Amino acid sequence: MQEEKQAYVRHLGIGLAIFLRVLLLFVILSAVKYLQDPIFSLNLGKTAQGKFNIHSLIVLFGGGFIIYTAIKEIFHLISVTEFKDEGSNEERTVVSAVVWIVLMNLVFSFDSILSAMALTKNFWVMAIAIVVSGVMMIVLADGVSAFLKKNRMYEVLGLFVLFIVGIMLVSEGGHLAHLKFFGYPIEPMTKSTFYFVLAVLVIVDVVQGKYQKKLLAQEGKMAA
Repeated sequence: MQEEKQAYVRHLGIGLAIFLRVLLLFVILSAVKYLQDPIFSLNLGKTAQGKFNIHSLIVLFGGGFIIYTAIKEIFHLISVTEFKDEGSNEERTVVSAVVWIVLMNLVFSFDSILSAMALTKNFWVMAIAIVVSGVMMIVLADGVSAFLKKNRMYEVLGLFVLFIVGIMLVSEGGHLAHLKFFGYPIEPMTKSTFYFVLAVLVIVDVVQGKYQKKLLAQEGKMAA
């Protein structure tokens, strides 16, 4: 994708996501009871058990989708040796990028909206919060993108953070579905655990980056 179109795609994708988040909020408020009602059960004896509702299925599949996306992009970074733009696929790339941005936002939104409903049932309070957070994402998106272009090594860190977010959602979905494997229930990853793992990843990445610069500097001195 051409560089001048990247900002347009980011803003369009986030803008559509804001609109769809507000729409999703309205739908969830109207149908929250049906989202929590069990729709089917799983009983494989001692191997696996569970009771699934729409909420648990959306969180499970959303988490799986994020894990798949992160793994695919990680393998892409490993395998690709050159980055080339294909003009013939440019329009398709723009559309697919917007779709991915919207889908990722909706996956993250669903569970956060249900969590917010525990604090307030006021539609307008939650809608304003969604719009404000979306505007903040639009304002910060270009700066984050510019930072990542100058510091490409942080792309790997971001993908692993995304991978952990997917695991957190899958564990949350398994907990909501009361999933048990061999008699052991699936426990959700707590927010404190997530932030601890995130902090460890950032520290490891910073230390690794400094150590790599030190090694490169030593190699440069030896070559000189």
